[in-house]
Amino acid sequence: MIKHIPLALYVHIPWCERKCPYCDFNSHENFDPSLENPYVDALLNDLDQQLGWAEGRELVSIFFGGGTPSLFSGDAILRILEGIQQRLRLAEHCEITLESNPGSAEAQKYDAYRHAGVNRLSIGVQSFNQRHLSKLGRIHSGDEASKAIALARSAGFDRLNIDLMYGLPDQTIEDGLEDISTGIEHGIDHFSWYQLTIERNTAFWSAPPLLPTDDLIEPMQQKAEALFNAAGIAQYEVSAWSASGQRSIHNLNYWQFGDYLAIGAGAHGKVTDATGVHRFNRTRHPKHYLEQFAAPLTTPYSQLLRTIEPSDLPAEFMMNALRLKEGVDATLFEKRTALSREVVRQNLEEQRRRGLMEEDTTKLKATARGYQYLDTLIEAFV
Repeated sequence: MIKHIPLALYVHIPWCERKCPYCDFNSHENFDPSLENPYVDALLNDLDQQLGWAEGRELVSIFFGGGTPSLFSGDAILRILEGIQQRLRLAEHCEITLESNPGSAEAQKYDAYRHAGVNRLSIGVQSFNQRHLSKLGRIHSGDEASKAIALARSAGFDRLNIDLMYGLPDQTIEDGLEDISTGIEHGIDHFSWYQLTIERNTAFWSAPPLLPTDDLIEPMQQKAEALFNAAGIAQYEVSAWSASGQRSIHNLNYWQFGDYLAIGAGAHGKVTDATGVHRFNRTRHPKHYLEQFAAPLTTPYSQLLRTIEPSDLPAEFMMNALRLKEGVDATLFEKRTALSREVVRQNLEEQRRRGLMEEDTTKLKATARGYQYLDTLIEAFV
C-alpha cells in the first residue's frame, strides 16, 4: 500500500525582508546572507534523517515555501536541488515550485532559479493596486509585480502561479475584479485567489482593519467566478483556479492525502508506514534549527513522529479531499488511510440525505451546497 502513496518534499525558507501584518506563517525578518550556506547544509542534514520514510518512492514534487525563498541565491537553490537528487529519485516530470516576491532584486534571480531546475514559479502578487498593497504592508508595487511576471516568462517559466487576495480594506468589487483581469491579461493560468482573514499572532490581530462585509464579498465571488470561467480558468480547490493541465501537483498531493517529507525551520510533514499515518514538524526558530542540524544526526529521528489515531483519520482525510471541487475517487479513502469505508458509511449516508454530498457512491464529493458550507460538512466526520 505504502509504495502507491505519492511522495512530495516541502522545503521551508523562513526569512522575509519584512513581516506582513496579516501573515501568521513561520517567517522571520532580518535575513543574514551569511546564513545561506549553513542553512543549506542543515536542510540536507535534515533530509538525511527522513530518507527511511521515503521507502524507495520517488518524489512527484518539490515545493520551496516560506518566508521568502527568493531571498536565497540561485546557487543555494541549485545546491539544495542537487543534494535532494543525490538522496532521492525524482519522477520524470517532477514539479519543482519556488515561491517568490515580485521585488526587483528577487526577480533578477529568475534566470538562475530556472537554471537550477525550478520549473514552476509562484509569485506573491496579492494585488496590482498600489493603495491595497500599501495597506497590506507589501514592499513591492503593482508595476513591479507586472515586471516580475514578464521576467519570469523571459527566464523560461511557462508554469506560473500568482497569489491574489480579496476582501481587502476599502476594496470594491471593481478593484477585486481588476486584479484578476490584470493577471489574466498577463497570461497567468494558475491563481491562488483567497480571502483576507485576520489570524492570531499577527499585527492585524492586534489592530484589525475594517474589512468588507458579506454583502460585498458574495457578489465579488460570483463575478470573479464568471470572469475566471470566461478565461478558461476553473476552480478546482477552495482557493485554487487553473487552466486545463496547470493544476499544482504538489498541492493536489496534500488534498489527496498523499505523503510529504518536510525540511526547514517549522516545516510540517506527513508520512505513512506499516504502523499507520504520522505527522511531524521541525523546530520553528531558524537559530534553533541551525543548531540542531549543523551536523548530521547520529540518532534516529523517527521518535518525533506523531501517529494519527485511526479514529481521527476520517476527519483528516475529508478535511483535505473535500476541498477539491470534483472530490476524489471513493477508493482513495481506503488506499490512503488503510481503513474500511464502512467506518464512514453512516456519516456519508447522512450527508447525502442532507444534500451536502453527491449521491454517486463512487465519489467522495461535496454538492454545490456542501461546498458552500464546507466547514460544517467536514465537522460531520470529526
